[in-house]
Amino acid sequence: MPSWVTVDRSETLEGVTFLLGAALGYLHLVLGSGDVPQSLLRERLALRAAEASVVLSGRPERAADLRDAVHLLRPGDLPGPAGELYQYWRQAAERPVSLKALQRALPSYSAPELAVWLDQCHRPDKHDLRGAGQGSPVVRAQAVLEAVLSDHPRAEHVALILADTALAQALGWKYMVPLLGGGLTRRDLRKTGDDLQLACHHAVVASAIEATRMASDLARRAAWLHAVTPELRAKGAGAAVEMFLTRDAVTPSALPLPDRAARRLCSRLVSLDAVRELTGRDSFRLYGV
Repeated sequence: MPSWVTVDRSETLEGVTFLLGAALGYLHLVLGSGDVPQSLLRERLALRAAEASVVLSGRPERAADLRDAVHLLRPGDLPGPAGELYQYWRQAAERPVSLKALQRALPSYSAPELAVWLDQCHRPDKHDLRGAGQGSPVVRAQAVLEAVLSDHPRAEHVALILADTALAQALGWKYMVPLLGGGLTRRDLRKTGDDLQLACHHAVVASAIEATRMASDLARRAAWLHAVTPELRAKGAGAAVEMFLTRDAVTPSALPLPDRAARRLCSRLVSLDAVRELTGRDSFRLYGV
């Protein structure tokens, strides 16, 4: 990202709109790069947005707690309120945008209700979100944000997920990329009109800068993981590597290997500096790129 984008702190709508175009243009190139593990990038951004949503809800959990709540979940267990927020963001970002995918991510809301918020009721095909709304991408996202919060003032995560969805569709992106979700504060969400629009512009610029930095780091780490893969002798190691490249965190038991072999593989990858142990614990460990 050019330094004149990352250091400028313009407080006028005209100035920040110029920075927004530059930041989104650069991020668009990043999202099309084959060197960046795109699914993993969206997972990391979803974790960032989920943590922000947890803060908005007034809960104390942070990223490490959210990882535990979801990735250590046993069959039949519930993830808890904070874990549910993380699941909403993960599911919204993991599949191409459609009403069906959104309803899967937000099961408490009907497809017609989601369509109304996304200004799709006039379209004959309710499963097609292309062309949602009118105006510039951020203005369209802002309109969705305000519409949801007007109907459900405490459903900030729903408003932000749909706003990021509207932003992605306006930009022609196949997947929702969490930007507004990780960039807007409770104070921002109390704003309206031009003040909210300025806050949304700032949030997208800041999140686009962060996403670009994150993508650069993940591209470097993914390249190194691919480089050391031939050194891994465990049967199923290739499939395990692909899991690391698509998921924010992985437990050894989730890998397609016997338990002992999976633990050895994780230790080997840590020793090669290809993955990291994310918890700092001696048990119930999580690993990620």
